[in-house]
Amino acid sequence: MDILDVEKSKCIGCGACVSIDDEHFDFDDDGLSEVISNDNLKSERLKDAIESCPTNAIRLAKGDEEFDPENNEAADYNNGATVMASSNLES
Repeated sequence: MDILDVEKSKCIGCGACVSIDDEHFDFDDDGLSEVISNDNLKSERLKDAIESCPTNAIRLAKGDEEFDPENNEAADYNNGATVMASSNLES
C-alpha cells in the first residue's frame, strides 16, 4: 500500500497543497500541512499538489519503504533498493 506523508521539518505552511488538493491535505494545529487521506493516491490533483510544494515536503512511497529524511528518499529495505519519493507519482 502506498503511503502519503508530509515531512513537518520541511513544511513552511504555505498552503499550496491544501488549496490544490483538499481531499488529501489540511492544516494541523500548528498551521502546517497534514495528510488527511491515503485514498485515491493516483489523482491528478494529488500529483499537482506534490509538484507545487516549494520545499519538497510531500512524499509518496510504497508501504514497504522507509523514508530517509536527509536525502528525501525512500529506501526499500526488502531488497536494498533506493527510490526517489519526492514529487513523483506513477500513472
